[in-house]
Amino acid sequence: MDMLWSGWGDPAEATPLPGTVIGLLRDLLGVKPREAAPVAIADMAVPESPLTPGARRALIEALGDEAHVRTDAETRVRHTRGKSTPDLLRVRGGDVTAAPAAVLLPSGHDEVLAVLRVCAEHGLPLVPFGGGTSVVGGLAPEARGPFVALDLRRMNALLDLDPVSRTATLQPGLRGPRAEALLAEHGFTLGHFPQSYEWATVGGFAAARSSGQASAGYGRFDEMVLSLTLATPEGTLDTGRAPRSAAGPDLRQLVLGSEGAFGVITSVTVRIRPVPRTAVYEGWHFPSFEEGTTALRRLAQDGPRPTVLRLSDETETFIGLANPEAIGSGAPQAAGCTAVAGYEGTEEDTRHRRERAAAVLRECGGTPLGEEPGRRWAHGRYSAPYLRDALLDAGAFAETLETATFWSRVPALYAAVRDALTDTLTGAGTPPLVMCHISHVYENGASLYFTVVSAQGEDPVAHWTRAKHAANEAILAAGGTISHHHGVGTDHRDWYAREAGPLGIDALRAVKRRLDPAGVLNPGVLLPGD
Repeated sequence: MDMLWSGWGDPAEATPLPGTVIGLLRDLLGVKPREAAPVAIADMAVPESPLTPGARRALIEALGDEAHVRTDAETRVRHTRGKSTPDLLRVRGGDVTAAPAAVLLPSGHDEVLAVLRVCAEHGLPLVPFGGGTSVVGGLAPEARGPFVALDLRRMNALLDLDPVSRTATLQPGLRGPRAEALLAEHGFTLGHFPQSYEWATVGGFAAARSSGQASAGYGRFDEMVLSLTLATPEGTLDTGRAPRSAAGPDLRQLVLGSEGAFGVITSVTVRIRPVPRTAVYEGWHFPSFEEGTTALRRLAQDGPRPTVLRLSDETETFIGLANPEAIGSGAPQAAGCTAVAGYEGTEEDTRHRRERAAAVLRECGGTPLGEEPGRRWAHGRYSAPYLRDALLDAGAFAETLETATFWSRVPALYAAVRDALTDTLTGAGTPPLVMCHISHVYENGASLYFTVVSAQGEDPVAHWTRAKHAANEAILAAGGTISHHHGVGTDHRDWYAREAGPLGIDALRAVKRRLDPAGVLNPGVLLPGD
């Protein structure tokens, strides 16, 4: 099943906002009803594919069947941009200027290599397309002419499973739920559950350094990767042959987070773990975000570390975004902050960690709320993108951004980003609601994930661009990283260049020139000027 072209996920899962919420948006933020419905695909002025006859013939030969070179309007629209709010606003308004000339569907590594050779020979830029869930402009290359999208959905197999070593080799087009189902047949799990889990793919997880909601227990996706294979216009790059190695720099790290700029990931070998026998999630209340942050730091540094550990600030707690499905239900929200702690594993291990963690949380000022808040969070953990679509439908603007830093810098980074967003949007006449949560913790620091809701203004894309730029500047000035798990894309590219520094970017450009001398792989994504 394809994702909704004008929004997120399965249209059957979409839920309109309650009237009470629409009234609050109008009264508190000045949100006005949307003037027009999204343009239907049938009504879009999609130009004929600009793919040349020669390139088309070569691509059909590379893929073995003209059915795997799709140039119809609907397929191209469905592969236009990603799922950021600016992406959706553009496509809802009928802007398909970033539509690919064709959508290609390879079945394996050799076909990907063949396609890349054709693209290099014809100077035809190519964008790898997994679940289409990018929210940072990763699917909108700065190509100076026609480009093609390489849809990896046909590469969706479990290639190998080693129960002794507890490893599995997966193809890149596997969506999260299908990967979990295949592993579960053998009693294993990957344990990677980002908010995009239902639609994102294994290849996308690796290409963007994804981090799942259970990262406190299972780790980030890049920590799970043991080896991978990359197809490039210059040939195949195989990386990783042991769990750890001292054989020179780790080439896996060049591929992880490369976002299709260096090649196309065609297989990934990952660490897997037994399916947990029990899972318990519970809620905790803290008087302030500062006290809750201290509690999370204590658990991250000294243990015991829960499998899931997250904390909503006062505003996010009050609005109820920790449980999106309950927004507008009229349920009272206590002042202060809500944390969710989850424990997965054997019954004995889960009970032991939970009891020890509870002592730490109480010592830091936490009050237990029982399992009901945890169950509500687990039930609605993938609902937030649907809420974003409902807000857009109601005429509001809603978007997210994220960063990470060391524990000592968390308070300053939190304040700097919140103030940058509030000041910029208020100055533009659309005062926002800015919410934040911590959802990924480490011994030395944590991530901050912001959600912003405001009126759209006259030009919502330009409106958000100014606010986003201000937030990016604030992140770098406060010592944060420009992205913790969304990736770089085109939205963060210029700030990533400043974070990496001129010499670092030059080194990456040298890698790209060797692997992609024609410069056809996702141009303008990740690296400026490419």
